[in-house]
Amino acid sequence: MVVNTSQDDPEKARRFREAALPYLDDAYTLARYLLRDAADAEDAVQDCYLRAYKHFDSYRGPAMKPWLFAILRNVCRAEFARRKTAPTAVEEVPESAEQAPMWHETPDNPERQMLRRFDGDVVRKLIAALAEPFRETFVLREIQNLSYREIADVAAVPVGTVMSRLARARAMLRTAWLAEQEQVK
Repeated sequence: MVVNTSQDDPEKARRFREAALPYLDDAYTLARYLLRDAADAEDAVQDCYLRAYKHFDSYRGPAMKPWLFAILRNVCRAEFARRKTAPTAVEEVPESAEQAPMWHETPDNPERQMLRRFDGDVVRKLIAALAEPFRETFVLREIQNLSYREIADVAAVPVGTVMSRLARARAMLRTAWLAEQEQVK
């Protein structure tokens, strides 16, 4: 992301980079789960960071990550609304299975590598199949490690709703995982 400092305060740009850029990968991960498309996720994250930079002077929160996620969530919601009104739907193109994530560990052996890839693909598919509020809550808690309070702030819902959605998402994933394992046998 390039921040234009010609018209803006260079100190603001430096502070923004230091505060917000460490969460760039996390923001992309969330956008990818919400939008289910890599290109749309990249666009949403870029729009999120542009909006965050524009309003960075008014930011007073204690934690940058939930603030960025709240902005990103609004950007993604706008994208969902745009898609619903679009006259034609574009088919989703899945990411290449050969593309290794940044956290990829060296596999012990080819069999373990195949099993990890299969399990990872299954888990991503099951998470993607969750209804949007459950998927969003699950990703924010289990993948992004936000607290219940931070998730409540991002999603603009009570903490009890976060807890309920998370419990239901976990139960749905458990049921779907067990059904998937039965099909494999």
